[in-house]
Amino acid sequence: MRTVTMADREVPVLGQGTWYLGEGHAPREQEIEALRAGVDAGMTLIDTAEMYGDGAAETLVGEALGSVRDELFIVDKVLPSHASRDGIISACEGSLERLGTDRIDLYLLHWRQGAVRLDEMIEGMDDLMRAGSIGSWGVSNFDPDDMADLLEQTGGPGCATDQVLYNLTRRGPELDLFPILREHGVPVMAYSPIEQARLLRPGRA
Repeated sequence: MRTVTMADREVPVLGQGTWYLGEGHAPREQEIEALRAGVDAGMTLIDTAEMYGDGAAETLVGEALGSVRDELFIVDKVLPSHASRDGIISACEGSLERLGTDRIDLYLLHWRQGAVRLDEMIEGMDDLMRAGSIGSWGVSNFDPDDMADLLEQTGGPGCATDQVLYNLTRRGPELDLFPILREHGVPVMAYSPIEQARLLRPGRA
């Protein structure tokens, strides 16, 4: 598996997402086996979020991969409703408990919402880094204006990545977002890098 540098770590170019896992869409043992098979194939980057199944995905990851935690690079995400300085710390503690680990390698703000104060969010992330609860922090679903606002904040350039929807059918970020990230040395992390295009019959939308 090829690797790239992310948050000062070498991580595989392809990871495993956990959206919809732990929600009963497939037998639990089947989901656990799939995660373990992915790790065996070299996909040791695991992406999850407190929102996925209201924490059920995190619990599943902990159950499936707790025994190989030191081999993993865990990416987790905090909801914007928890993005105050104290709220981020509390949310992270909940995620750590569900994951059954003492650290998250990369912790992201899941998306920006109007009430989110970026300065408080950064302070909370920095507190978690100093405590050793997270290795680094970043954001997800930030557009060019969001990134411009973030990078103007004290500590904003410490952002380790912007995780965005990007694949062959969703190339919009190439036009305006990627140049900003490139200018400031912020790596891109793509989610849903493989997405099935919807095929249309003639005359139908």
